Amino acid sequence: MTQQPARSATVGTPPGPFTVVVAPDGAVLASGWTDDLTELLPVVHRALRPACVEPVEHLPVLDAVAAFVAGDLTAIDVVAVRQRSGPFLEDAWEVLRTVPAGAPDTYAAFAARCGRPAAVRAAANACARNSAALFVPCHRVLGSDGGLGGFRWGTPVKRWLLDHETAHAAVPA
Repeated sequence: MTQQPARSATVGTPPGPFTVVVAPDGAVLASGWTDDLTELLPVVHRALRPACVEPVEHLPVLDAVAAFVAGDLTAIDVVAVRQRSGPFLEDAWEVLRTVPAGAPDTYAAFAARCGRPAAVRAAANACARNSAALFVPCHRVLGSDGGLGGFRWGTPVKRWLLDHETAHAAVPA
């Protein structure tokens, strides 16, 4: 465990409270639709997990969340995120950030996007182990049948995110 202090803040969003935990440099370590830190800290890799978290009223990253909620879907794209795992998961999380808002992938398409088309279960695992919800948009991956599949923060939150992104996605020229 790292001894560096981290900070957290919670903001209201249409699907519920959204909490973010950031490293001292502002990189997101964990985020999700909860106001309970005990739901977020266990998903942070042990090498990155902070020894203590200081709750604060506001963090700059919440400006990106507010902009996203207001319809600027690209606001979350520039937020620094720090996750750690093996090479496939780390690569898959980077690839997730390239899935366009309003154009979700299936798990099979996501596996192919990761360069391993046969690794559908591994791709689903990357979504399940993602600690930085919203910023690493695992909600943009659907079941092969087009169904929602799972989501750590509940399918109603996933449905809201997908509907919100569809409503605000840039129309191709």
